[in-house]
Amino acid sequence: MKNRLLRCVFVFGALFLPTFASAQTEPATVSVVGIKESITVRRDARSIPYIEATNDADLYFMQGFVTASDRLWQMDLLRRVARGETAEIFGKQTLNEDKRWRKLGFARVAQESLQYLNPELRIALENYAKGVNAYTATLDEKSLPVEFKILQYKPREWTPADTIVIGKILAEALSSTYTRDLLRESTKGLDPAKLADLNNQVTPFDVVLFGKDNPIRTASGSDQVNFHEVSDSKPKRSCSSCTSLLQNYSELASNEERIRRSSLERIGFYSEELAASNNWVISGKRTADGKPILANDPHLLASAPGIWYLSHLSTPTMRVSGVTFPGVPGIVLGHNENIAWGATNVGPDVQDLYLETFGADGKYKTPAGFADPIIRKEEIKVRVNPFKTDVTTEILEVVETRNGPIIADVDGKKYALKWTALDAKNSDFEAFFNVNRAKDWNDFTKAFKTYGGATQNFVYADIKGNIGWYAAGRIPIRKTGDGAFPYDGSTNEGEWTGFIPFEELPHLYNPPEGFIVTANQRIVGTSYKYQQMSRDASSPWRARRIYELLKANSKVTMDDVSNIQLDSFNRPLSNLAKKILELEAATPENIASLKSWDGKMTPDSRAALLANEIRVCGANKMAEDNQPAPAYIIRERVFDRVIGEKTSIWLPKKYASFAAMLKECDTESSAAFTRRYGSDAAKWVWGSSAQSNFPHPLAVAPLIGGQFATPKVGLSGSGQTPNVGSYVSMRHIASPGNWDATRHVIPLGQSGNPQSPNYKDQFESWRTGSAAVFPFTKPAVEAATKSTLVAVPR
Repeated sequence: MKNRLLRCVFVFGALFLPTFASAQTEPATVSVVGIKESITVRRDARSIPYIEATNDADLYFMQGFVTASDRLWQMDLLRRVARGETAEIFGKQTLNEDKRWRKLGFARVAQESLQYLNPELRIALENYAKGVNAYTATLDEKSLPVEFKILQYKPREWTPADTIVIGKILAEALSSTYTRDLLRESTKGLDPAKLADLNNQVTPFDVVLFGKDNPIRTASGSDQVNFHEVSDSKPKRSCSSCTSLLQNYSELASNEERIRRSSLERIGFYSEELAASNNWVISGKRTADGKPILANDPHLLASAPGIWYLSHLSTPTMRVSGVTFPGVPGIVLGHNENIAWGATNVGPDVQDLYLETFGADGKYKTPAGFADPIIRKEEIKVRVNPFKTDVTTEILEVVETRNGPIIADVDGKKYALKWTALDAKNSDFEAFFNVNRAKDWNDFTKAFKTYGGATQNFVYADIKGNIGWYAAGRIPIRKTGDGAFPYDGSTNEGEWTGFIPFEELPHLYNPPEGFIVTANQRIVGTSYKYQQMSRDASSPWRARRIYELLKANSKVTMDDVSNIQLDSFNRPLSNLAKKILELEAATPENIASLKSWDGKMTPDSRAALLANEIRVCGANKMAEDNQPAPAYIIRERVFDRVIGEKTSIWLPKKYASFAAMLKECDTESSAAFTRRYGSDAAKWVWGSSAQSNFPHPLAVAPLIGGQFATPKVGLSGSGQTPNVGSYVSMRHIASPGNWDATRHVIPLGQSGNPQSPNYKDQFESWRTGSAAVFPFTKPAVEAATKSTLVAVPR
C-alpha cells in the first residue's frame, strides 16, 4: 500500500509542476491515495495556487502539498531555527543562535500546545502535514530543492508541532522586549530629566486611537507620561560602585540583541525595534465608490524567498484568499467572501525578567523557601565541516525556575524570563482558522478573543460597509509595577495576576472620523489604565503621514491607497532640514540642496541622504555624552524634539550650540559618503544607501551563492515614511464587495526555486505599485488560470 502511495504521489508531484504558458493549458488528471474527493488546483500567471476542494481535510492536505512544492527548504529552515537546530546544517557559526532558541524551549512548548488546540484546527494541521509529507515522498536525489543538495541532507517528516513552532518565531520577532528591561536598568544612573525624556512617548504628532492624554510637565520642559513612575523601581543617580554593573547590563542587552537579530535576519523575520507594518481601513463614506477599503503592508527585514506565500482556498462552506507563512495552513492575512482583515504589531510588554537568588546547593529562593530548579539538558548537533555531514554533539544545560528559563547572567546575577509565548495554552493560529470563516464583526471579535500570539492591531472591513479595529493579544497584569524593570524573583511582587480583559483592550467600530490608521504608533492615551500596552511603541511618523493624507481626501480610491503605501515623505528629516537652514548649519552647497528638497526619500535625492546622515550623526554624538543610553533611542525619542526646542541639557559638552554640532555632522558627512560610496559625488544619493536587498541564507556561499541573486536597485522610502523600502514584506489592498479588484503582491515570487520564472517575477510590481490583481470569484479565477491539475482519490 505504501509503495502504491509513493508511486502515485510521485506522478502527482511531477505533473504538479506549474505550467508557465501564456494561455491556459488542458487540465491534467492524476489519482492520489490519501484524499477523499477530487481536488482542483489552478495556477495563474504568478503561479498563485487556487485550491478548490469539497471538504476541509482535502483542502488542507493539498495546501500542504502545494506549499511544499514551492517552499520546502524554507519551511525546513523555519522549523530548524525555532527548534535550535541550524548548527546541524550550518555549523558553529549558528551555534550561539541555537543555544538561545534552546533556552527558550519552543520545541517543547509547541508539542505541549497540541493538546490545547481546537479539535478542528488540530485536524487541519494533521492534514496539512500529510500533504507536505506526500510531496516530500515524491522527491529523489535529483528533484530535491537545491539547498538540500548543497547542504547534503534530506528533510524529515513534517508534523503539526512544526507548524506551531513557526508561530513562536513570530512571537520572538514581534514581542521580545526583555532586553529593553535590561537597558532601562542600565540607564538608571542618568540625569532624571534626561531619563524622563528617554521614556517620553507623547509628541504633537501622535495618532492616538483609544483614550486621551493627560500630560505631565517634565524637568526638561516637555509634556509626557513618566513610565518609570508607573513602575515600582525608581531611577537613581549614578554611583562609582555601580557604573561598571550598569555598563554590563547594556553590553548584555546589546549582545543578546545581536544574536537574536542574526538568527531572525536569516529567515526574514527581524523587525527592527518591533516596528512592523502599516494598516488602515476607510469607511465607504470617504471613498469614491462608496465601498470601504482596507490596506495592509507588514514590515519585516527582507529575505529570499519572502516570508509570505499567496494562496486561494475554497470549499462549499468557505472561500478565502491572502497570504500565509510557509508551513502554516489557512490564510493569516487577507479576506473571505464577507470580511477583510489586516494586522500591524502593537508591541506591549509581555515579558518580565526575575532576578533569582541561588544558594550554594543550586536551589533558588522563593517566597515559600528554597526550591529545586528544573534542569533541562539540550543536545545540539553541530556540523564539523560545511562540506561534510559529520556532526558533534554539544550539551547545553538549561536551568528553569518557577518564573521561566534563566536567560541572562550579569556578573553572576541570574535572570529568569517569563513570557506569554512560553505558555502552551496560548494559541498563535486558532484565531486565524476561525477568522477565515467569519461573516461579520461579531465573528471577527469572537475569533480574536482566542488569539494568544504577538499582540496585533487587527483592522476590519466588511461587505455591509462596516469598519473596525481591535488590539488583540494576551497582555499580563502584574501584582506591582508594569514590568518595565526586572523583579526580585524571591518575592511575589512581579506575579502575573491575570491579563487585560478582552473587552478592555483598545478597539473601535465605525468611528465618526470614518477611518482608522495603525502603524505601530502609541495607540492609547495616557488615560488608559494599562500603560504597558504602548511603552515600546514606535515613533508616530508613519502613522501621522498616513492619517494626514487620508484626512485630506474624502473620495479615496484604490489608486490613492496604493500611492499612500508608496509615499516617501519623511517628516522628521524635513523638519531637520528646515532647522539646518534656519541655523545655517551646513555648507552653502548643502544648504542649497536642502532648500530645494521636498522631504521625500527618493533614490535620486542627495538631500535625503544628507539629512539622514546628519540626524544619525547628531544622535550618535548625543549618545556619546550619555552612555549607556542607546543611540537609536535618543534618535527616535529625543533628537527631533531636542533640536526643535534647543533643549540645552542634551547638548554635548564639546559644542557651544546645536548649530555647531549639526555643522560638524555636515562636515563629517562628506568623508562618510566618500568612504561608503566612493569619491564621485554624483553617487551620494539616497538610492546608494537604500537599495533592494533580499538575501538568501546561502547567497554568500562561494561559487554557488550567485544563483540566489535578487534585484539590487535604489528604492524610495525609509524607516520614518509609509514606504519603508525593502522592509515591505507584502502589500494588500481590498475593497469588500469588489473582491476581484483586490491587489496583493509580495516582493519576489511564489517559488523558492531560483531557477523558476516565479522566483522574482513580482519584484517590479512590488517596487512600482502597479496593480497586482488577485482574483477571487470563481469566474475571475477561471479567467486568470494558466494551468490546472485535478486530483482524484484512488
